[in-house]
Amino acid sequence: MAWMSWTLPTALFFIGIAAILVSMTVWQIISPSVERRGFLPLATTRGDRLFIGLLSSAFIHLAFVALTSVSIAIATVLCALWMIILMRWG
Repeated sequence: MAWMSWTLPTALFFIGIAAILVSMTVWQIISPSVERRGFLPLATTRGDRLFIGLLSSAFIHLAFVALTSVSIAIATVLCALWMIILMRWG
């Protein structure tokens, strides 16, 4: 039987995603969001923009791994900037 090898970066990644989801849940309970239009071509809530941002960040990382030999740290910084832009103005 093969077991998954949990490394510190893997654990930190999943802990970070869990923390984001818990934070967004608490924020939604304290201050319910309303749909708004930004640069995305549809009206979205905070949760919608979070989902779109996480999904698109995964594709950005996959593109960096597949198409470049650049450090994954650069892709991570770009994804963080993308998430900030998307959550604020998306």
